[in-house]
Amino acid sequence: MGLPALEFSDCCLDSPQFRDTLKSHEAELDKTNKFIKELIKDGKTLISALKNLSSAKRKFADSLNEFKFQCIGDAETDDEMCIARSLQEFATVLRNLEDERIRMIENASEVLITPLEKFRKEQIGAAKDAKKKYDKETEKYCGILEKHLNLSSKKKEAHLHEADNQVDLVRQHFYEVSLEYVFKVQEVQERKMFEFVEPLLAFLQGLFTFYHHGYELAKDFSDFKTQLTISIQNTRNRFEGTRSEVESLMKKMKENPHEHKTISPYTMEGYLYVQEKRHFGTSWVKHYCTYQRESKRITMVPFDQKSGGKGGEDESVILKSCTRRKTDSIEKRFCFDVEAVDRPGVITMQALSEEDRRLWMEAMDGQEPVYNSNKDIQSEGTAQLDSIGFSIIRKCIHAVETRGINEQGLYRIVGVNSRVQKLLSVLMDPKTASETEVDICAEWEIKTITSALKTYLRMLPGPLMMYQFQRSFIKAAKLENQESRVSEIHALVHRLPEKNRQMLQLLMNHLANVANNHKQNLMTVANLGVVFGPTLLRPQEETVAAIMDIKFQNIVIEILIENHEKIFNTVPDALLTNTQPSLSWKKSNDSKPPSCSERPLTLFHTAQATEKPPRIQAQLHPSHRPGPCSLRHPALCPPHLRPVTHPPSAHHCEKLKRCMPARLNMTQSSRSQQALSSIMFIHLRSLVG
Repeated sequence: MGLPALEFSDCCLDSPQFRDTLKSHEAELDKTNKFIKELIKDGKTLISALKNLSSAKRKFADSLNEFKFQCIGDAETDDEMCIARSLQEFATVLRNLEDERIRMIENASEVLITPLEKFRKEQIGAAKDAKKKYDKETEKYCGILEKHLNLSSKKKEAHLHEADNQVDLVRQHFYEVSLEYVFKVQEVQERKMFEFVEPLLAFLQGLFTFYHHGYELAKDFSDFKTQLTISIQNTRNRFEGTRSEVESLMKKMKENPHEHKTISPYTMEGYLYVQEKRHFGTSWVKHYCTYQRESKRITMVPFDQKSGGKGGEDESVILKSCTRRKTDSIEKRFCFDVEAVDRPGVITMQALSEEDRRLWMEAMDGQEPVYNSNKDIQSEGTAQLDSIGFSIIRKCIHAVETRGINEQGLYRIVGVNSRVQKLLSVLMDPKTASETEVDICAEWEIKTITSALKTYLRMLPGPLMMYQFQRSFIKAAKLENQESRVSEIHALVHRLPEKNRQMLQLLMNHLANVANNHKQNLMTVANLGVVFGPTLLRPQEETVAAIMDIKFQNIVIEILIENHEKIFNTVPDALLTNTQPSLSWKKSNDSKPPSCSERPLTLFHTAQATEKPPRIQAQLHPSHRPGPCSLRHPALCPPHLRPVTHPPSAHHCEKLKRCMPARLNMTQSSRSQQALSSIMFIHLRSLVG
C-alpha cells in the first residue's frame, strides 16, 4: 500500500497518528535521498566507464587503420583489395560509432547527473531544512506550553493574560511551520514522480539514439559486409588451391631439390668460403657468390652468420682462370683457385661439397674435365595443336554439351586416371582421330571426358596461351580498371598464333555455355577460372611466386569467358589503329603497285615491263632470289620457273588468305566481302596465266 495522505487539519491536532504518518513520509524521503545519491554515484561511474570504453575503442580503431596488408606478389586481386581495405572500413565504422557515444556521454552528464543532483539538493534538501525548522518549533512550542501550564493560578490576572497571549503566538507559529513542512513533504513526494524519473528517461533516450545510430551504420555497412564476405570466401577457396600447390612443390623440392631450381640470370650461384689472409694467419669467410659466364663476372657478398644478413661490402671481379686445388696442397676439402683479371693474386674458395665444387668449376670452365650429371628436364608433350588435337577437343566438348552440361561439379570433379589415359589413347589414335564421327561412346563418364580434355591441354608442349605472353596476361589482370583489363587481354589474345587462338575460342565458347548453366552444374565463371587458369596459363617454372599468381591466371580466364564474343569476334582497337587495309589501288603501267605490306590483300605483284617476259616475284621472304624453284608448291613459283601450269591449289588459296589481314572484323558488309573475292580471283587468274 502507498503512504497515507497528510491532512493540514491534522497539523493543528498534532496527534500521535499524524506523527506516525509524518514519520513514514520522512522515512520515504530519506530512502529516496539515499537511492538518488547512490544512483548519481553509479551514473558517474557508468559515464567514466563509457569514456574509457570509447577511448579503448578509438585506440582499437586507430590500430586497425594503421595496419596495412602486404600480399605476396606485385599486385592484388579485387578480393584481396577488398579485404585489405576492410580494416580501414572497420576503423571508420568504429570511429563513427564512438563519435555518437561521446555525444551520448556528454549529454548524459547534463540530462541525468545534473537534474538528479538538483532535485536532491533543491527538493529533498529543502524538505530536510523544513524538518529541522519543524522539529525546532515543536520543541519550542512544547517547552513554552509546559512552562505555561505550570504557572500558578495565584498569579496576577495581567501576568496570566500575557502568558496566554504568548502561548497563542507560539502555537500559531508552530501551526504555520507544521503546515509548511507538511506541504513541502507532500510536494517532494509528488515531484519525485516526474523530476526524478524524467532524467532517467532522457538518459535512456540518449542510449536509444546511440543504438539507432549504430543500426544505421550497420545498414550502411551491409553492402560492404556482403562484398567482404564473398571476397573472404573466394580468397579462402584460392588459398586452399594455392596451399595444395605450394605443399606439392615443397614435397617435390624435398624429394629432388636439384630438379626444381629456379631459373636464374646467373650461370652459377651459392655459398662459398673465401680464404682471407690476416696478420696472424688466414680465415675462411662465408660469401654468397654469383657468376655470369657471358661477362665472366664473379660477385662475392660476405654473409654474417649471427645477423643472418650481409656482413660487408660486395666485391666483383672478372674471372681469368679457375683451377681445382689439389688435396695435398691445402688442409681444407673441396677447394679451388680463381684468378681475376682486375685483382692480383689467387682467390682460394671452398665449396660446400665435391659435387658443388664440380658445378662451380664447370660453370667457370675449370681446367679439369667436368661431367655434367644434371638431367635435361624436358617437358615435351605428346599433344599438338593439329587436326587430331582439334578433333579431340571438339569430341570432348560435344559429349559434355550433349550429355553432361548440367552435371554438378563439371570439370572440377576429376575422373579415374587410368580411365582418362585409356580414353586419351583412344582419341589420339590416328585411326579414330581421322573419323568424322564426333560422338564419344556413352560408356565414358562425363568426369572422364572432362579430365581427358584438361589433360590433353596440359600435354601440349607449352600452355595454350604461351609462356611468352604469360607475364603480359598476368600484368593485364592486375590493372585496376576492369575495362582496361578486358582491352589489354583482348589485344593479347589476337597476338597469339592462329591455332592457339582458334583452340582458345573453341574452349571459351564452350566454357561460357557451361557457365550459363551454373544453376544446375554449380560451375560459375569464377569456378571455371579456378579450374582452367593453371591449365591454360601454366608457368614455365614452378615457384612459390608463380603459385601466388594463380589467382590472376583465374581472373584472366574469367575475363575470357565473360567477354568471349567481343574478344574473339572483334578486332582490338590497337590493331584497328595500326592496320588500315586498302581494298583498291591505282592501276597504272608507269607506277609500281604497292608492296605486300602496303596492300595486304595480295601475295605477289607484277614486275615492270622489260625485254624479258613478265614474271611474278614471290614476296615471301627478303632472302628469296630467282633461280631453281624452291617453293613446295609449283603454283607459288614464278611462271618462267615452274615447268607445268596448274590450277591454283587449296594450299595456295590458304596462303593467300593468310596474307590478308588476319583480324578483319567479322561484321564487314557483304559488299566488302565481294570486293575481296573479286581481288582474290583476279590474282589467282594472273598466277595461272
